[in-house]
Formats: sequence, C-alpha cells, structure tokens
Amino acid sequence: MSTAVATQSQRAPQLLGQTVVLIGGSAGMGLETARQARTEGAKVVLTGRNPERLQHAAGEVEAQSTAVFDANNDGALEQFFRDLPGPIDHVMVTAGRPTYGRMLEMDLAQVRAAVDEHLIMYIQIARYAAPKMKPGGSLVFLGGTGSRRPGLGLGIASTITVALPSLIANLALEVAPIRVNLIAAGFVDTPLSAELLGDDLENRRQQLRETNLIRRVVESSDVASLAVHLMTNTALTGATYDIDGGQSLVAR
Repeated sequence: MSTAVATQSQRAPQLLGQTVVLIGGSAGMGLETARQARTEGAKVVLTGRNPERLQHAAGEVEAQSTAVFDANNDGALEQFFRDLPGPIDHVMVTAGRPTYGRMLEMDLAQVRAAVDEHLIMYIQIARYAAPKMKPGGSLVFLGGTGSRRPGLGLGIASTITVALPSLIANLALEVAPIRVNLIAAGFVDTPLSAELLGDDLENRRQQLRETNLIRRVVESSDVASLAVHLMTNTALTGATYDIDGGQSLVAR
C-alpha cells in the first residue's frame, strides 16, 4: 500500500464527537451536509418544515434528534435552540429560497418576507445559537452568486446577495471566538432547483455543462464538502466562499 493511501485510510474523522445542527436539513444541500458530517464522525440534528421528509432524512443519517418548524417563525426558532440538550459545535443554515419578481410590483408584505427569510433569520439564528455553542465552533450560512448583477426581476435577490457578506463579517466580529462564514453558491442541482425551473431544468443543466469552467453542474455534495471544510478549518471566519464552477466568470 502506498504511503498516500495508507495516510488517507488512517485519517481520523474530522468531526468525531461533535454535534452539527442542520437548519433545513431534510433535503438538498442540508441533507448532503448531514451525510458528510456523519461520515466525519459527527452527531447531527436535523430541522425542517415537512415532517415526513424530515423523518425519512433522519432515518438515513441516524440523526440524534429532529425538530419540525419554520425557521422564519422567530418564536419556534428561539424555542428550538433553548431546548437543545447540550452544547453544540456547528450550525449550517440552508433554509429559505430566493425571491424573484419586479420590486415595484411586489406588495410590501412580500418584500418584508424576503428580507426576513434571509437577513433577519440569519441574525436571529446567530443570536439564539451562539449561547449554545462551544468556542471555535462555526455558523455556516448559505447565500448565492447568481444575483450579483442587476436584472429585471432580480432586485430583491440581488440586494440580499450583496448584503449577506457584510452581515456575515459583522456577525463574526460579534460572536467570536465562534466562527461565521458564508457559502455563496451558483446554480446547484437540488430538489429546490427542480421545483423552481420545472420543465426548464434539463436545459439549464445542459447550458451549464457547456459553459461552466468545470464543464459540469455543481452538486449538493460539492457544497457539503465546502461546508464541512468550513467547520473543520478553525482559521476561517468572517468570509464568503464562492462555489459556482466558474459560472460567475463567464460572460452572459
């Protein structure tokens, strides 16, 4: 056996004995992160809105516990963290979805809901999670890259995309030595992407296979690998990490 293979096979799990909480962990990137965290020895706690889907996911990854609630429900979110039985190490948040549409055609409730679902929810998660976390633990939030350029129908999504890196950097200052980082993903092939694109899904996949610098579509496993790295590399905090296969570098 070569030295490289022997070293890889003997490597200790990077999250052994640690607890990882996945807010929105019943599908897609959250569930894949739970899978990879379990492979690295972590205990996982999953939350989601759909009880049947959450139960299935929990069985697959042998979750330590689960909780059914909407992360935008501030009371339920606070109660969840208050009721966690012991200190936790990492929290990853994939709950939420992008909001598209012309800003001036949206009613005010839609605009407020979009801001709440990302900026306000992330602040509240940091507020409630930090007292439960061990020093050096991490908060990993999910943002995007696709709405950095202005475009009709992208006003709210673009504003949130640009605001999130500043929010994450400031949260890192406030909750140190807990670490806070942002994953800014381009298109990722998930059930949510399929729901949003419908019949256009395969066309979008093919377009990205032809134009992405990596000549393939970014998968949930790619994002999960980055999330686990952000949990385990204790030198990383206050930063935004793009993962889009070079999509943002390609002229549209």
